[in-house]
Amino acid sequence: MSKPEVKILRMRRSDQGTEGNVIIDGEFFCYSFELPWRENLSSISCVPPGKYKCEMRKSPKFGWRYWVKDVPNRSFILIHAGNWAGDVNLGFKSHVNGCIMFGKQMGFLQGQRAILNSQIMIKIFMNFMQEKPFKLEILEDFKEE
Repeated sequence: MSKPEVKILRMRRSDQGTEGNVIIDGEFFCYSFELPWRENLSSISCVPPGKYKCEMRKSPKFGWRYWVKDVPNRSFILIHAGNWAGDVNLGFKSHVNGCIMFGKQMGFLQGQRAILNSQIMIKIFMNFMQEKPFKLEILEDFKEE
């Protein structure tokens, strides 16, 4: 398998999180969920649009996960499982500090926007990618709410 192109096309953004579609060469699809845009500030913002290298890295908390490298002024951004990506300063729940979550669908948990079936989708994604490095492109085509 040659290196596929992994794209996140962000579709919607609110204080409850930034939603996107993950598309890989027309062969793979899932959803992404990140924090709202907060000027790329560490731990409270989603990743800026752009192209990034991704490779496997062992996290003390999540085990082996993909690491999104070379994000300006940021470090240790992972692709991992979770549900919420809201702005905690506005009282929303969050399972991320700047990382990207993947899931099978978008919905609501406990009245807040959430990504669902995330752990299984991370396993499916890692198997699909065969844990090989790849390039990630993040694009935006969304409406703000």
